[in-house]
Amino acid sequence: MSVNPLPDWFPGYGAGGIRWGLERTEALLAGVGNPHRRFRSLHIAGTNGKGSVAALCDAALRASGFHRVGLYTSPHLVSFTERIRIDGRPVADEALVAAAERLRPLIERTGASFFEATTVLALLCFADADIDVAVVEVGLGGRLDATNVITPVAVAITNIALDHAEYLGATLPEIAREKAGILKPRIPAVTAERDPDLLRLLHARAAEVGTELAGMDEVAETLSTDVTAGGIQVHFRSSASGERTLHAPLRGSHQLRNVLLAAELLARLPSDLRPSWEDVEQGFAAVRWPGRLQIEQVRGTTWVFDVAHNPAGAEALSSSLDLLELPRPLVLVMAVLGDKLWPAMLDALCPKSDAAILTVAPSSPPDRRWDLGLAAEHVVRATGRRPRTIPELEPALERAATLAPHGSVLVTGSFHTVGDAMQHLGISPF
Repeated sequence: MSVNPLPDWFPGYGAGGIRWGLERTEALLAGVGNPHRRFRSLHIAGTNGKGSVAALCDAALRASGFHRVGLYTSPHLVSFTERIRIDGRPVADEALVAAAERLRPLIERTGASFFEATTVLALLCFADADIDVAVVEVGLGGRLDATNVITPVAVAITNIALDHAEYLGATLPEIAREKAGILKPRIPAVTAERDPDLLRLLHARAAEVGTELAGMDEVAETLSTDVTAGGIQVHFRSSASGERTLHAPLRGSHQLRNVLLAAELLARLPSDLRPSWEDVEQGFAAVRWPGRLQIEQVRGTTWVFDVAHNPAGAEALSSSLDLLELPRPLVLVMAVLGDKLWPAMLDALCPKSDAAILTVAPSSPPDRRWDLGLAAEHVVRATGRRPRTIPELEPALERAATLAPHGSVLVTGSFHTVGDAMQHLGISPF
């Protein structure tokens, strides 16, 4: 598995920027025989948690043993091939390159962006592998996201929070309308969103397109939960599944709703795709979703990796740290993209640390890097403590390890930050 086996001509990460509209993606697909129509799919949108829900659904479908399953998520941590998985394994380099070469003239003719080309590449790889069902995570928003070319058999929207305001809108209702764009006529859908006003908006959109949207709290009741450093357990009663208990080795109380949402989404699949309850239990218990409160031991130091990259994600991470009972001191290593709401993220996480190091992820786009000086001054104003600023990530990680030789280091702020740190430390995401 290479870090990036794609040929040099393939659009680079971020190439083409954010380009709204489905016409280029549809043109690419049409040029290779519409591969997305050769298998069924699940579609998952939301601000936070959509990757976890996708991973849970993938694990349950694979546990059934009756279907070949594809999983498309983004972004990746270390290797591009993480984005495209077939039966739990990253797509082989050879298959990826062969599919890319078939797409080359179409990509060059349409001027497709990186994400548009990558989405079609994934769908083509799935069709070439003769999969039966794909679990597809939305990249950004929903309505005009490149993944919205599929016609799924079931849809989920995890939640609505402020993120990517420059593209999706500055208010929660605006963001909700974009995410509701994946709802389609007669395709069952479920959401874990709690806010009554946003739920009304989502229900109204579902009625407009002619489908039924279930609010998770309307169809499932949580009876008890258990959250430990080793994972979560939820005992619940659902109109679709009855009274059940599910376990998953995912850390953090925020994962409880992701587990319930994944179970409700799977319950809405057609009968010939729907995994048995035993398959759901087995799949959820075996799920692995790297970079989400992932804990590793490296030379006596406990390392925690989490891809929280917006205020809601940082709050969820902050609330989960106490449950982990990490050895002290706890050193925070944080690098956030400059267009994120990083002041709120720092406010959530700096008070939980004994020391903080602010840095920059080398793989982050140069034009989106945050200003370390501004970030440091914010921490001083908010906490009265001055963080260390180390512009290069590798020295920042090394300094963190010397500050916590028998303690813990939390690495967070973006996928770039976590992926770059894991690569430097020799930690595989699989």
